[in-house]
Amino acid sequence: MTTMTRFVPLRSTFGEMAALQDRFNSIFSDFARPLVTESKTEAPSAMGSFVPAVDVYEDAQSLVLHLEVPGIKQDDLDIRIENQTLSVQGERKLASEAKQENFHRIERRFGSFVRTFTLPQTVDTEAVSASYDAGVLTISLAKKAEAKPKQVKIEVLGSNREADKSTIQGS
Repeated sequence: MTTMTRFVPLRSTFGEMAALQDRFNSIFSDFARPLVTESKTEAPSAMGSFVPAVDVYEDAQSLVLHLEVPGIKQDDLDIRIENQTLSVQGERKLASEAKQENFHRIERRFGSFVRTFTLPQTVDTEAVSASYDAGVLTISLAKKAEAKPKQVKIEVLGSNREADKSTIQGS
């Protein structure tokens, strides 16, 4: 005769597993979070840096970038083009009137960022516009005239066999 014994896990085992799971989640979320530093040898600041998300799309007339930069004042953004390279710099600042020791948790990223984009030769670097609305920076770069698609209407001439026959017979 076999006796069955019910397994009752210890609370400490589950607690240890939960703590281990939390640690793994923390490691992976830190790994997935991009960091930007001032130089390759310098460590990121204690407050952390961030890289704003960007969407880039192209249509027949222009190349457009949308950068998510909520919480950054328009005056704290710097946009430049040099040698077919677009550079966007900015800084999100921690509110100075808030005392850091009263925070229970800070998850938002603060600090400086730099995003650079190599522009295609088809872009006219002299025809650039930027707008800022609801935390989204939109940069629109017009394409050069020769890069824009051209449509040429081609007239198709049909053969008019009846006209051809009368011309041949009348000769």
